[in-house]
Amino acid sequence: MNTMKIGLCILVVGCLLSFTSCSKKADSEKSITDVQAEAGKMNVEQLRAKAMEYKDAIVAQKAEIEKVAAKLKQIPITQQLGEEARGLQTDIATLSKTMANLTEKFQVYYSKLKEAGGNVSGLEI
Repeated sequence: MNTMKIGLCILVVGCLLSFTSCSKKADSEKSITDVQAEAGKMNVEQLRAKAMEYKDAIVAQKAEIEKVAAKLKQIPITQQLGEEARGLQTDIATLSKTMANLTEKFQVYYSKLKEAGGNVSGLEI
């Protein structure tokens, strides 16, 4: 049982690391002030490309949250307060926070693009 828990933890950490490396251009940790300053210097094509990067990262985060939530749902109700369930709940909270940060930055690029009269089709989340 402990081996299974350790394996699950390693899997979750691996997934988190892979998602942060996959979306290296969409930085959830960059300050909103830096994002706003960067967006203010971009042309329409650059804004659209950056918004698309963030959209792709958000979609990937959402998929990962859904995977972890599905694992959590498979845990019997009698074990919902157990260590494994708490770990999954923590993972969901971490992924959700990252997704919220990505969404906040996406909105900056999206709004600037829309303000500049750029094409926002296909950027719906």
